[in-house]
Amino acid sequence: MTTHMTLRVNGSDHDITVAPDTLLLDALRYECGLTGAKLGCGTGDCGACTVTVDGEAVNSCLVYALECEGHAVETVEGATAGGIGALVAEEFVKADAVQCGFCSPGIIMSTCALLARTEPGAATDEDIKEALAGNLCRCTGYLPILEAVRRASGAPR
Repeated sequence: MTTHMTLRVNGSDHDITVAPDTLLLDALRYECGLTGAKLGCGTGDCGACTVTVDGEAVNSCLVYALECEGHAVETVEGATAGGIGALVAEEFVKADAVQCGFCSPGIIMSTCALLARTEPGAATDEDIKEALAGNLCRCTGYLPILEAVRRASGAPR
């Protein structure tokens, strides 16, 4: 059994057909063609699949696509097309916070969710660490990532 639904992603509506157990991650990748969110662990532990739903960071490997109908989903493709997401991506590059890049989309989306709810320059190191607690990076270490988020946090929005 499949269901037709409209998924609003990055400001555009996608009319898709999904099974009741289709995960948001699979709908984004295979129905919408947006491959920025990655399947890492599949259990919500690594954060490689992080996107935002109505501005809140979620693990798209743990959310059913049907739960997102009527909500605004944003992926790294949309977030980095302009605004604070583009600034965050730029700071990641400047700080050498990207190595293999597998985890970067999820970390960038968690950062965007944090910066959307804080005033410029108001995010503390504890806020940043808490926001990124669900994102794992096995390559770069976390210091360049923290530096990139600190810089992006202080930028005017």
